Amino acid sequence: MPGWNTQDVPDQSGRVAVVTGANSGIGFVTARELARKGARVVLACRSEARGNEAVERLRAELPEARVELGRLDLGDLASVREFAAGFPYERLDVLVDNAGLMALPYGTTVDGFETQFGVNHLGHFALTGLLLPALLAAPGARVVVVSSGMHALANIDINDLNSERRYRRWIAYARSKTANLLFTHELARRVAAHGTDLVAAAAHPGYAATNLQTTGPLAEGRPAAERLVRIANRVVAQPAEAGALPILYAATAPGVRPDSFTGPHIAMWRGTPAPSWRAPWTLNDTAGQRLWAASEELTGVTYDALKA
Repeated sequence: MPGWNTQDVPDQSGRVAVVTGANSGIGFVTARELARKGARVVLACRSEARGNEAVERLRAELPEARVELGRLDLGDLASVREFAAGFPYERLDVLVDNAGLMALPYGTTVDGFETQFGVNHLGHFALTGLLLPALLAAPGARVVVVSSGMHALANIDINDLNSERRYRRWIAYARSKTANLLFTHELARRVAAHGTDLVAAAAHPGYAATNLQTTGPLAEGRPAAERLVRIANRVVAQPAEAGALPILYAATAPGVRPDSFTGPHIAMWRGTPAPSWRAPWTLNDTAGQRLWAASEELTGVTYDALKA
């Protein structure tokens, strides 16, 4: 793993991948590098216009790339179901649950869920479950859930998943990222119990310069905060190309363990991929099972293919 870089991504010829939030940032880089290695990649994006721009940008850089746009709004379960129902391939080798929102003012999704929890966790929970038959049809398929080192700020509150009692934007973000890790943990446990070779793993980009950091200040009309974030992205953060490395490693490297958590090797902040620290509560079986049950109830998506 030391020094692992994009040139170390194994050949992906004949494989099919879906990357959510692939129109920019680490999602775009992940999709580009998978396509560079021969995968057929579906860029799953909320905005059709930005998604098409990303597809054209990728094709301009890699004329032989096999890429296409899939319209997906993770904040709308009807859109998630439509995407999965229209998925045109019988098998899916790599699903990268990457798209997300960070530290937004309080809001709700189309279905009434707190926005960060609804998009970052519930949308991906539903998407993965709906695509599960295609994943199980691909030997050695991977599900990579993108979390964050910021998960360490807060455990989930199973009795207030939608932050209805009190909303603090950074705590809500941290809880959604803890939910990502608990989802990965419980999915890996269920896959192992079922005896299939699907690998569910998690990764995080460290501090990578993307538009994720500016979304909150823009939504609130705070130009000074937005300028500070942009300065920090230029001075302190690593580029999106580096931030995508742990995700690419988890998605493609041989020997990735189920329920592993990969991030940058320097203080979980920057550098090449390495095993990353995670809070103990993200490995709690009971919490994972309770979150799973709540997620099934909230989304109406059940993972029937993993049931005995």
